[in-house]
Amino acid sequence: MKLYYAKLSLKSLYMSQFQLQEPPINLGDAISVKSFEMIQEEIVRYPRYFEFSKEEQAVVERLIHTTTCFEQVIENIYFTQNVMHKLKDLLQNQAKLIVDTNMIRSGLSDFYLKTYGNEVICYVNEPEVFEMAKQNNTTRSYAAVELAIKRFRDEPMVLACGNAPTFIYAAINTLVKEKIDLNNVVLLLFPVGFVNVVESKEYGKQFLEHFGADGIILEGRYGASTMVVATLHAAYRLIRDYDTEFGKYNGK
Repeated sequence: MKLYYAKLSLKSLYMSQFQLQEPPINLGDAISVKSFEMIQEEIVRYPRYFEFSKEEQAVVERLIHTTTCFEQVIENIYFTQNVMHKLKDLLQNQAKLIVDTNMIRSGLSDFYLKTYGNEVICYVNEPEVFEMAKQNNTTRSYAAVELAIKRFRDEPMVLACGNAPTFIYAAINTLVKEKIDLNNVVLLLFPVGFVNVVESKEYGKQFLEHFGADGIILEGRYGASTMVVATLHAAYRLIRDYDTEFGKYNGK
């Protein structure tokens, strides 16, 4: 009897005057276009945006599109002077993308990776890394980037961090100790959180400025693996925008 009344009540609920709706904009391409139109309308309120180069602005817009956060991106993003040129050049020269989490690998466009021959390297789950971390009393993120840099020391590399600040310490310390040619390296530093996050980014900035190396840092606590992905996608689009040349391209 109770089940009957429950069904009757549910039927009455669905027969009420609730109006079903469809989204005003229902196609992915149209949503993306509208989003960037809205970003362009709002971004003029932030004077610092106009201090960036056109290519840096493209990254800033892509980061805002990913996060909806105008002030946190615009006021905290740091570019070295030559980083956009260097990043595009490394990507076109089959740079290894050494990352701190497989979330970055999952988010990156297969199309771009195959087109430019960029292999994503994430060693955090490798047995060798577990052993290195245990022996050296470090995190797996630290051991993973140390191993990757040593393994690909003579190849172009983009070192990209969206989660673990220990990745930054490992990257810098290994680059210096191994005397890696910094002309073949770009750092993308976007870890998020509380412990060691601000300090690791400050260390990264000191490194870039001291050695004249190239990188992009989102200073402060804010960050995310998705922001690393957005930055790389922005760089790929600056190399060649397949959306405008061959119709709409969905990124995968």
